[in-house]
Amino acid sequence: MRKIMKSTLIWLLSVFMIFQMNYIPAFAAESGKTITILFTHDMHDNLLPFKSEENGSVVSLGGYARLQSAINAEKAKDKEALLVDAGDYSMGTPFQTIYQSDSPELRIMGQMGYDVATFGNHEFDYRPQGLTESLNTAVKSGDKLPQIVSSNMVFPTDKAGDLTQSLTDLKKAMDNYGVKDYTVLERNGVKIGIFGVMGKNSTSMAPMSEVSFSDEVEQAKRVVKILKEQEKVDVIVCLSHSGTWADKSVSEDEILAKKVPEINVIISGHTHTELAQPILSGNTIIGSAGNYGRNLGVIKVTQQADGSWKLASYNLDKITDSLPEDEAISARVGDFKELVQGKYFDKFGLKYDEVVASSPFDFQTIDEVADNHREATLGDIISDSYIYAVKKAEGDAYKDDPVTAAIVPDGTIRSSIFKGDITTADIFSISSLGIGADKMPGYPLISVYLTGKELKTIAEVDASITPIMSEAQLFISGMNFTFNPNRLIFNKVEHIELVDAEGKVQPIDDHKLYRVVAGLYSAQMLSVVGDKSFGLLSIVPKTKDGKPITDFEAQIIYQTDNGNKRELKEWYALEEYLQSFDQVNGVSQIPQYYDELHGRKVVDDNKNIFAIVKNPNRIALTVYIAVPLILILIAFVIVRIIVRRRYKKLHKDILVSNKKRNKS
Repeated sequence: MRKIMKSTLIWLLSVFMIFQMNYIPAFAAESGKTITILFTHDMHDNLLPFKSEENGSVVSLGGYARLQSAINAEKAKDKEALLVDAGDYSMGTPFQTIYQSDSPELRIMGQMGYDVATFGNHEFDYRPQGLTESLNTAVKSGDKLPQIVSSNMVFPTDKAGDLTQSLTDLKKAMDNYGVKDYTVLERNGVKIGIFGVMGKNSTSMAPMSEVSFSDEVEQAKRVVKILKEQEKVDVIVCLSHSGTWADKSVSEDEILAKKVPEINVIISGHTHTELAQPILSGNTIIGSAGNYGRNLGVIKVTQQADGSWKLASYNLDKITDSLPEDEAISARVGDFKELVQGKYFDKFGLKYDEVVASSPFDFQTIDEVADNHREATLGDIISDSYIYAVKKAEGDAYKDDPVTAAIVPDGTIRSSIFKGDITTADIFSISSLGIGADKMPGYPLISVYLTGKELKTIAEVDASITPIMSEAQLFISGMNFTFNPNRLIFNKVEHIELVDAEGKVQPIDDHKLYRVVAGLYSAQMLSVVGDKSFGLLSIVPKTKDGKPITDFEAQIIYQTDNGNKRELKEWYALEEYLQSFDQVNGVSQIPQYYDELHGRKVVDDNKNIFAIVKNPNRIALTVYIAVPLILILIAFVIVRIIVRRRYKKLHKDILVSNKKRNKS
């Protein structure tokens, strides 16, 4: 019996030791500290729900009142959950029209419980003055506001070391608001350091901001060092308006994670990416929740015994119509909506929810337009509307100077047209960006003049630069072209022709000046084509008399409405065009024409070698001549080296042979 008890005791002791060795460390690996990070980005003023295509069906997503319900549900699980936003909280719907006067975005985010946010490029759409007024308005309201962090913004000075007046005002407004490099919060007994950066691609899309942004990696290293060594934080969160791309060599937030591995979590905005699963780069977690508030991102991290943080869970809460609307937020959105009506749409004699037209079919979504490098009916109807609206605005004078082509870049299209009724608010949201010389929201249309050769270059910009930068994809009314994606870059266009209002085709005269209409921002960007094409392509927008444009705002097109002269806005051009269609029961109907493609941009995916090299332009011809010459030169060098080596070897062999003969 003693032997049995002894054996049993030894067995139990052995089991306990095995359990201790194998299981105790697993439990001891965690410190017990967990934090929850709730996040959004690229909200773009979508305070109300929006339409989107999901699995072939049009659904209603987002809306701040629904989003608040999702936030409340997550905070019921963890009342100390952190709520953050990674930029572009503004610009995209009619609510942006009161960005300066009422700052609805920051004020409602404060009410919803957002702790921290950062700037995106679109916060600068109304230039420094716009952001200045928005920040000052928010502070004056007395409402609770989110802390804003921005770590790599730089205020350039002139040669005397002074700021411009607009930047002086912006800096003062940021100080007044309390914008910081970083902030430190404590949740669940954890010190959390949070900072914000804006990346290179994002910065390039804020050309009128007047500020600049220093290298985000270097600034991140600087701030992380402070947070670690001085603030003694436990975890570091970066709100980055930089983004991720499929090509990891240019995926800015993945590069940031690798170069600054001390960052625990990166909330990645700007590219509108929706990550069903986070990107894990070393010990850094990168999360993205998609655009417009379609999801609430939820990241939970747990601290390990060694002080490091590991991902405990990650999910995206879909914001659908199944969620109840928070009454307080819904009422606040309604208040801001009334302000939009009174301060903006009343000036145009329009109502926010007024039905302007109806569509018997869905157009492509903006994601489909961006993903497919070909003609899009959405681009067709917008570009056609520009020509229609200019013709209407100019009346008889238009006959003497008709528009040859109208251009719409993919990057300025912010929403789409769905089957059913289309309201004024829907139309504004399609072409919502920017501000004019009149300081009223919405980019105006302007006239520029380009040579026929430059018109051809525009087609080449679309064909060659779009694969590098999708925002450069162009939709053009008045011009048809065919390109082969397999041809040499900057020589992809195979055929191009002009098409007038009657559908008549005519060739392009390289030396003739043609009138082109585009939005203010789009026309300005035409002049930077040289930079994007490494100096190989050139477009110089000109005045009617052929002089290079130095003041684009002087080229704005105006319309007269009830005796009032005002800028012809991009969105209003579309509004007028949709109202021009035949009506059914008093409502304009979009014609079947816009449910079909018309060969405006044709993709010829011919991989035949003759199709690839035929009709080379100057750039291609230079390459085709240079490459063989370089190959011949390389071959000549190689042959010369081989011959010299063989000569040396032969010479050496002869010397050796002669020595042997002399000895004998």
